[in-house]
Amino acid sequence: MNIKFHIEKLNFYFNKIQALKEINIDIQSNKILGIIGPASSGKTTFLRALNRMNDLEYGSEMDGIILLDDKNIYEADYNVVELRRRVGMVFAMPVPLPMSIYENIVYGPKISGNNDKKHLGELTEKSLKAAYLWDEVKDRLKTSAMRLSGGQQQRLCLARVLAMEPDVILLDEPCSGLDPISTAKIEDALAELKKEYTIILVTNNTKQAARVSDYTAFFLMGELIEYGKTGQIFTAPSNLKTSEYITGRFG
Repeated sequence: MNIKFHIEKLNFYFNKIQALKEINIDIQSNKILGIIGPASSGKTTFLRALNRMNDLEYGSEMDGIILLDDKNIYEADYNVVELRRRVGMVFAMPVPLPMSIYENIVYGPKISGNNDKKHLGELTEKSLKAAYLWDEVKDRLKTSAMRLSGGQQQRLCLARVLAMEPDVILLDEPCSGLDPISTAKIEDALAELKKEYTIILVTNNTKQAARVSDYTAFFLMGELIEYGKTGQIFTAPSNLKTSEYITGRFG
């Protein structure tokens, strides 16, 4: 078993209010972990802890251990900029930059010092293909990304993360505002991407978690209630609370 993240006794607080309670979990490489649970369960806080996005929130505190490839990402000398390159994040609402499709993709690599036009062109094509968007935009790369549909903008944001050549992709409800066709394209992309990346998906759609995830974690009130292979979680959960949630009896 190849472990990408090892999380041990993770507690997280915002202004002294505890958002995560004693989380222990190992996340495997090249798998999709689906994280489910009702609102205010700590799902997004957990996701943001994995690339230290919570550091940007005033009053945030954590204790515990988060190891990425056996290195503690909360050590004082850990390179946070490099961490966020390696662990990219796609948010619920797509936020394309107000520039062309092409410039959206190459913005990150350029900031990182990559100005080789040939390489940037190849990177753009590779990233857009991986996000299942290339065929729809290849003839209008110089047009504004703001003219894309919502579903296309979300796939563009995914391609923008891929252009940074990360190890891990974090997705925070990436399909929450999308139509079924756009959602299917995102899910198809994830199924292919896990061959190269570790993917952690927060979703309020339990059916989506059942469709795309290899493993599922159920969070409730800041606690990790149950974690296991997706087939087991959805057919024979060991915790009554998990069963009640996935069958729609609460949440």
